[in-house]
Amino acid sequence: MVAGGVRVPHPGRLNPATSRAGSRFGRTRRAAVSAVTALATAFAVGLAPATVAHADQVRDMEYWLNDYGFTKAWQTTKGAGVKVAVIDTGVDGSVPDLAGAVVGGADVSGVGAANGQKPLGAGEAADHGTWVASLLAGRGTGADSGVLGAAPQASILTASVALGTSIGAVSSDDQVAEAVRWAVDNGASVINMSLTRNTLDWPTSWDDAFQYAFSHDVVVVAAAGNRGSGTTEVGAPATIPGVLTVAGVDRAGQASFDASSQGITIGVSAPSEQLVGANPGGGYVQWAGTSGAAPLVSAAVALVRAAHPDLKAPDVINRIITTARPTGGTVPSPVYGYGLLDAAAAVTATVPHVSANPMGDLTQWIHIHRRADTPATAAPGAGDSGAAPAPKALTPERPVTWRAFFWPQWSVLTTLWLPFSLISGFVALLALGAVGACLHFRRAARRG
Repeated sequence: MVAGGVRVPHPGRLNPATSRAGSRFGRTRRAAVSAVTALATAFAVGLAPATVAHADQVRDMEYWLNDYGFTKAWQTTKGAGVKVAVIDTGVDGSVPDLAGAVVGGADVSGVGAANGQKPLGAGEAADHGTWVASLLAGRGTGADSGVLGAAPQASILTASVALGTSIGAVSSDDQVAEAVRWAVDNGASVINMSLTRNTLDWPTSWDDAFQYAFSHDVVVVAAAGNRGSGTTEVGAPATIPGVLTVAGVDRAGQASFDASSQGITIGVSAPSEQLVGANPGGGYVQWAGTSGAAPLVSAAVALVRAAHPDLKAPDVINRIITTARPTGGTVPSPVYGYGLLDAAAAVTATVPHVSANPMGDLTQWIHIHRRADTPATAAPGAGDSGAAPAPKALTPERPVTWRAFFWPQWSVLTTLWLPFSLISGFVALLALGAVGACLHFRRAARRG
C-alpha cells in the first residue's frame, strides 16, 4: 500500500525480529537470551499499541465507525440519496477513496476549477476539503481498504472557496454566502462547514444566505474551532442560531483541549483526534481538529435524513442532540453540548417531534439584533475593508503524513523512540549482566 508517497508494509507481511544464540555459552546463554527477548517484547507491547493484521492499516484506524454507532446505523441506511455540500477548499473527486462520491460542484472564488474539485490554498491547507469529504462519504478502495466515510453512500457537492484572504473581486465573506445559496439550489439537504471567521459575529450577507438554507429545510453543520490553531472561542458560522455546532473529543471521549474550542452554541461532540483522511492525488494523512468532527456529524445527519425522509430539519437536529450520550455533568454544556454523538440511536430511536429548531432561530435573532443597525454600524460584510477577519479553513492540528513514521519529527523521537531506546538499552545491560553472572558462577562451580 502506498500512503503519503511512502510504501507502508502490509501488516501481514512484516518480518518478525529474530534472535539467535551462539554455541559459545551453550544452553545457559540461550535461556538467558530467550528470557530477555520475552521481557523486551513485553516492554515493546507496552509502548506500542497492538494492531490487528487486517487487510489495511487505514481502515483499522477508523475507530469512530464502531465506537460512535455508524456501523450499527448502517444496518438501516448508509445515506443513499442524500446530498451533502462541503463548503471548503475544494474536494478532489479523482481520489480513489471518493470514486463516485462527488456528484456536483462549483467554484465561488473565481480562482478555482469550475467543478469545485481543484484544491485551493497553499501547502496542506489545499488538502483540507478532501480530508473532510473522505471522512464524511469516502467509499474506500476495497472491502477492507482505504477511508470509508461515516455515510458511505451519501453524495458530495463541493463548493470551493478561497479562504483566509480575499482573492480577486470576491471577498471570502461573499464567497461563503454564495456557496451556501449554491448548495441549496443544487439539492443539498445537509451543508458541512469546517471553517471559521474567528469572530462571534458575522456579516449581514450571511443572514440572508443562512436564512435561505433554513427556509429550504437544510441542516447546516459547523465546526466549533481548534484552540491549538488560535480559535480560543467558538466563532461564526458556529455561533449562528440554527446551526448545529460540533465540538471535538479525543479517543477516550474527553474534551480535546488542543483541538476543540468551547462555547454555549455547541450542540454535540464527536471525535477530533487520531483521524485519517484521503489526500488529493492519492495517499493518506493522520490529523486532528474539529474540521474532522464536523463531517462525522454531517454524516450522521445524512443517515437520519435517509432513514427518515419526511422529517424536517429541526426534527433531524433534535434527533442528533437528544440521542447523544450525556457526558461532563451539566447538559447542555459549553464543552460537550448535549453529549457524544450516537449515530445508531439518532437513526433508530423514538424521538418526540419538535416545532422549532432546538439550536435557535436566526430570524428572531436578526429581528432583535439587527434592527438598530445602520449602514455605518452594521456587522462587517464582504465589501468592508478588512474590519473583521475573513473566513478561513480550520487548520488541522498535528497533521502527520505516513512519511513521519519513517522520518520521525523531534516530538516522535522524544515521546516514542528515545524512551524505547533507553528501556531497550537498560534491558540489554541487565541481560548481559545476567549472562556474565551465570557464566562466573558456573566457572566457580567447576573449579570447586
